[in-house]
Order: sequence, then C-alpha cells, then structure tokens
Amino acid sequence: MELPRKVAVGSGVVLELPEICADLKLEPRTLIVTGPHTDDVVGKAIFKMLEDGGFQPETLITSASKMEEVDRAERLAREIEAGFFIGAGGGRSIDIAKLASLRVDIPFLSVPTAASHDGICSAQASLTINGETASIPAQAPLAIVADTKIISQAPARLLAAGCGDIISNYTAILDWQLAHRLRNEEYSEYASALSGMTARMIVELAPDIRPGLEESAKIVVKALISSGVAMSIAGSSRPASGSEHKFAHAMNRIASGRALHGELCGLGTIMMMYLHGGDWEMIRSALGQVGAPTTASQLGLDAEQVIEALISAHKIRPDRYTILDSGLNSKAAASAAEATGII
Repeated sequence: MELPRKVAVGSGVVLELPEICADLKLEPRTLIVTGPHTDDVVGKAIFKMLEDGGFQPETLITSASKMEEVDRAERLAREIEAGFFIGAGGGRSIDIAKLASLRVDIPFLSVPTAASHDGICSAQASLTINGETASIPAQAPLAIVADTKIISQAPARLLAAGCGDIISNYTAILDWQLAHRLRNEEYSEYASALSGMTARMIVELAPDIRPGLEESAKIVVKALISSGVAMSIAGSSRPASGSEHKFAHAMNRIASGRALHGELCGLGTIMMMYLHGGDWEMIRSALGQVGAPTTASQLGLDAEQVIEALISAHKIRPDRYTILDSGLNSKAAASAAEATGII
C-alpha cells in the first residue's frame, strides 16, 4: 500500500514546499516536471523557492502525454543525479513525473494546478501509447501540495471534470462488486467504502461547488485525494475505474481530444448506472449542478459516436470485468443513451 507521507491542502500551501522537502529529508537535487503554461503559473515560483531553500532544482518543460517525454525526464534525472521529482501542473506533468520517478527509483511530489482528475494522488499514470490512452502502473506521490488559491483559478471546466471523475466511483464500485460475485475477483470492503463515500460527498455538495471559489477547490481536491487513497488501498484502480472509464476511453478513440477525461467519465456514469438499474437521474442532476456536461451534444459528439463507443467499450482492458463485458448490441446501446438523455 502506497500512501503519501505528507498532504498539504489550502490557500498558499505551495509556499511550504521547501519546508516539506526538508522535513522529508530529500536530496538537494530535484527535477521539476511542468508544462509551458503551468511553468508560468507555478513552476518558476517553485524553482525560486527551492533554490532559496538550499535545493538544486532543474526544470523540464513537457508538452505531450507520451512515453518519449517520460524517457526525456528519466534521462535528465539520471544526468543531474536527481534525488526526487516534482510534478507541477495538470495531469500530464504529474503522470510523467510519477512514471519517470518509478524508473529512476526516487520519490516524487505532486503539486497540482487543477482539480480535474484523481491522478494527483494515484499510483497510475495515463499516457498516449501508439495513439491510444493507456493506464500504466507507476508510484504514488510521497507528498501532495495542493494550493487551493492556484487551483481555484483554473478554468471552470477542469473543476467540473474532476467532479465527473469522482462521481464515476459509483459505477466503478458496482462493477467491482459484480466482478467479485461473478469472477471471484479480489474485493476490498475498505477501499470500496472510501471510494463510495468520496463520490457521495461530491453528489451531496454539488449545489455548493462553484468555479473560482477556494472552498469548492478544497472540497474537490480532498475528494480526489481520497479517491487516490482508495486505489492505493486496493492496489489497483478498481475502486475508481469501471465500465464508465471503458466508455470514456472508447469515446476518446473515436473522437480524440474532443472532451476531457472526467467529462466522458461523467457521461459514462449516467449510462452505466442506468444499466446497473441504479439512480442515474441522481448522477445526471449532480453533474449538471457542478457544470459538467450531461449530453453528448454539449461536447460536440453525435449519437452514432456514443453508440459506437458503447458497443466497443468492452474491448478496452478486457482483463477488467464490468457490466459491459458481454457486449451491448446497437439496439441496447441506443436505448441506454436515449433513455438517459445522453443523445
């Protein structure tokens, strides 16, 4: 079980980063992995703070979620003999840092600039391999420093996507329970309970979650971290990734770059809850309240694409059993999408 040793969430906590690194007794040389935009948002400030705190930082600017970028990060870390990584930015920077740090066998710290998905805490990295998004085992962060002042200033769409990713835990758990009953898959009551509690919290607080508010950013960040902890307890992404994620990945194959991961997971959760016979209207209502899309047209997707994704979703990660694994025919797929108002 990999869990962060330190978690700092609040306004201005990024200023505590040098002290946190010192408390963790980390080596002085560090590689900061960030993006072109997030370097301006937080990367340069982190560099200066660490330098003033006696550390020896280097910065790597990444622009794509590809394995080649992980290779670059690994080479540079070995070249400068880095003692730890810092992933500063959105999902791309954090995922590259967490996978490169595993290869070099040194710790990494997560400094998110948006609350768009649970990768800020999980031991899974999402990268593009041969043109398709793949989830790769990595390592959990040694520490998480989530400055809500910075995160609250991120585009509203990112916060809503983060809520979609958390709410998808509802159907991920149902799929996990199904796999446990039908395939005797190992199941953790504790991880499932934590994941479910996290999803319920977002649904219950949905009317109060608004972009630009630090308190809203804090709620979503804490939920994302809890979701990541649930995955660490389970030893896999099972508590937070099921049929709705398969749908999201299938849709991304069909219409790449059209929507954010959490947005597609949200749409998938509405339909998967319908297939499970659960309260899909509750899911749709909560997503709408946080500003996440609840129809395909809001993302520029058409009915044919949604139906195709539903039909082909069971081919994604076939080792993970879900309610989709017998495969939906076109009539059943259309019925699920139409009944829930997705198309």
